[in-house]
Amino acid sequence: MRSGIIKNNTNEVAGKMILVIRIAGQVGLDSDIIEALNRINIRRKYSAALLHPTKENIALLKKIRNVVAYGEINKETLSELIKRRGQPKEKGKKINPEAIIEQINKKPFREADIKPFFRLHPPRKGIESKKHFGVGKGVLGDNKEQINDLVRRML
Repeated sequence: MRSGIIKNNTNEVAGKMILVIRIAGQVGLDSDIIEALNRINIRRKYSAALLHPTKENIALLKKIRNVVAYGEINKETLSELIKRRGQPKEKGKKINPEAIIEQINKKPFREADIKPFFRLHPPRKGIESKKHFGVGKGVLGDNKEQINDLVRRML
């Protein structure tokens, strides 16, 4: 990523998370892109997942950048996303957003006490359309800090 993130020795970024939101549907996608999307648990349109910014995940994002929107999520938006859209792995259990954020920072997202994906609504007031050679959706690819605004419109 070009956003000037300081990396530590373990190929991870201290305290930073990348939120990936699937914008495009399934029709007409290559099988390797579908496999990559399934690998990070975003199987449906308008579903999201969190990733640690490792070298492998950055390479994966480069592969699927034409069907997803991604960017660096801040702590306030992350806690609101977990509180409003996080689903516990065990039924009937309550979710504490601060405890979940601590779990996510210490170990992989799949090992936390919530499901590894978020189901979101379509964005209020639609997707901003930037004309890029007359085709495409305007939010695809790296949105850096603007992903927080998009997520808040999808909650």
